[in-house]
Amino acid sequence: MTTQEVACTACSWTLERQNACRYDSHVKLFYGVSDRGVWSLGSNLILKERSNNPPNFEAENIRYLKEKTSIPIPIIIEDWSEKTGRYFMISRRIQGEPLSAVWASMSTAERERVARQTAEFLHQLRPLHAPQMQSLQGRPIYSAFLFPDTYGIPHGPFSSDDELWEEMAKSLSGLPEKVLQRLRERMPSAMPYTFTHGDLNHENIIVADGNLAGIIDWEASGFFPVWWEFTCAGIGLGQADQEWKTLLRKYMPDYTEARQFWRDFFSLSKSPNLDERGVMLLKQLEQ
Repeated sequence: MTTQEVACTACSWTLERQNACRYDSHVKLFYGVSDRGVWSLGSNLILKERSNNPPNFEAENIRYLKEKTSIPIPIIIEDWSEKTGRYFMISRRIQGEPLSAVWASMSTAERERVARQTAEFLHQLRPLHAPQMQSLQGRPIYSAFLFPDTYGIPHGPFSSDDELWEEMAKSLSGLPEKVLQRLRERMPSAMPYTFTHGDLNHENIIVADGNLAGIIDWEASGFFPVWWEFTCAGIGLGQADQEWKTLLRKYMPDYTEARQFWRDFFSLSKSPNLDERGVMLLKQLEQ
């Protein structure tokens, strides 16, 4: 079978059939990772397809935020699950570009403005609390950074700092008890459990004309420790994203102590394969 005869797994058309037809589709797959894909339906709609496995709470989270805040977020048109185990969500596209696409060309003033606008909208999440660390409807929370090496694994709900620490400490197996105790003493209180986006990377910030146009990708958001939004906004995925998050944190409520605690916790979670920083930290805590 030639390349011309191999059918596309997404649309089932072969190159031969495509070349024989004058139709040029404006339904395009523009993002895919793991078991999910994101399609543009023309210029106004977005279709997300993924497995029905959690965390897939985006539509529910967005509807909750529409009631509680004025944050610029997508408008959900419809979402549904099918017997095949697949989940679909159609939303209106927020007009603009990802911050990642324009960061290099933005002026300092524009970068500052988008960071300030984003932080001002995020401030509307601060009063949104729950009695437990949980997703909406009392479901578990998901975070591969708060609970290292457990992507897609449910955790909680948790009702206390002790319960949270017990779960986090599972990533610290093999470390001396004295080290665990001293690290636990440094963990700030998680209360109040606050609604948190949890992934403010520059791909999820939409801008237009040098202003914030929207914040997207709320699928794993939920009620996390009050310090978690600031803390995970310190996890840079590349230089440009690190620059963005450093600027964003300047306008957010300051939880530097919690961020430092988490950085040390995350370093030690790599044991026994500690880097130079982890080795030095381990020695300090053992003294």
